[in-house]
Amino acid sequence: MNSPTWDPAQYLRHAGHRARPFADLLARIPGLPGDPPRIADLGCGPGNVTAVLAERWPTAHITGYDNSRAMLDKALVEYAGPTPGGGSLDFADADLRTWAPTGTYDLIVSNAALHWVPGHLQALPVWLDAVAPGGSFAFQVPDNIDAPLHALMRELAATPRWRARLADVLRHEDSVHAPGVYLDRLARLGCAADVWQTTYFHVLQGEDPVLDWVKGTGLRPALTALADDLEARDAFVTEYRDLLREAYPSAPYGTVLPFRRLFAVATKEK
Repeated sequence: MNSPTWDPAQYLRHAGHRARPFADLLARIPGLPGDPPRIADLGCGPGNVTAVLAERWPTAHITGYDNSRAMLDKALVEYAGPTPGGGSLDFADADLRTWAPTGTYDLIVSNAALHWVPGHLQALPVWLDAVAPGGSFAFQVPDNIDAPLHALMRELAATPRWRARLADVLRHEDSVHAPGVYLDRLARLGCAADVWQTTYFHVLQGEDPVLDWVKGTGLRPALTALADDLEARDAFVTEYRDLLREAYPSAPYGTVLPFRRLFAVATKEK
């Protein structure tokens, strides 16, 4: 699967809902050993949650890594530079499929990014080697690849009309592993591992809000693959929209999107 083209504005349309899991992840991360701490944010996107790290650790030197030029440009304009607590925020281009730390970090964190990184389990030993004693590696990922949101997208992409262009484009079931797999891997690497799942019931507003949500994330590979054929892109989106309307009916108070996420915090011994 090639890297999709990202749209920061579309992604940020549901920023409040998307930021909540990151806050829940940070709440379980213990104190960091460095003073000031050094932090890496893998898959930082437009930088809005990277900036939250500076609120939790005001003196930290934080680097956000991403391979989307559009996302990095947004982050650099909005957040790069000194922070009020005496730390700093900067951002750098990096592909997580090949990224290897060049120094030591007190925290390596990743918010909703590792499911886009095939083989990320194999990267864990390298990343953890770069975590200082007493430091942590923490991440959260969507854990709902079996939900209608994704299942309907894959089923539609596999139909005769779309198979040739989209069958190998979308994420599949192996993009995220079972919680026990991460717990076992992190524990065997010598960490105290805390792994859990949470299902959020997001109440979304507006017309076709589930489609609007997924346009910022899971649908990006299909939109990228069809970018050179706007008529085909619009036709696929319309078919998918109709399926989502049945799967996620609206109510007087909005449209409910159940969304399960997987969390892990691995802390090294001091």
